[in-house]
Amino acid sequence: EVQLQASGGGLVQGGGSLRLSCAASGFAFDDYAIGWVRQAPGKEREGVSCFNSPDNSTYYADSVKGRFTISRGDAKNTIHLQMNSLKAEDAAVYYCVVGINCLVRGTFNYGMDYWGKGTLVTVSS
Repeated sequence: EVQLQASGGGLVQGGGSLRLSCAASGFAFDDYAIGWVRQAPGKEREGVSCFNSPDNSTYYADSVKGRFTISRGDAKNTIHLQMNSLKAEDAAVYYCVVGINCLVRGTFNYGMDYWGKGTLVTVSS
């Protein structure tokens, strides 16, 4: 059974930082892409970042480039999303997702196979 446990969300002041973590189990981590999708109330979901384990490539949405960093954790089967210089528009529920590829035809793969429960990020102004 695939399990994705996201953590690290919380309340942060604008300009601050948070680190999200996703602990994954139940699949061959090295064969899959693991990423983050966020959704804020009244907004469309957005594929924020993704780590493609087979080739260690990464993807970032333009809205977070230069501020967010995705990385594989030291703990087995863990992915981190370091979020710096947080803005009000970063506030959302962040979901850890797993699939075969980060991208489909050059855009984020929203057809990921597995979605974890989200973790809420709130940014105060």
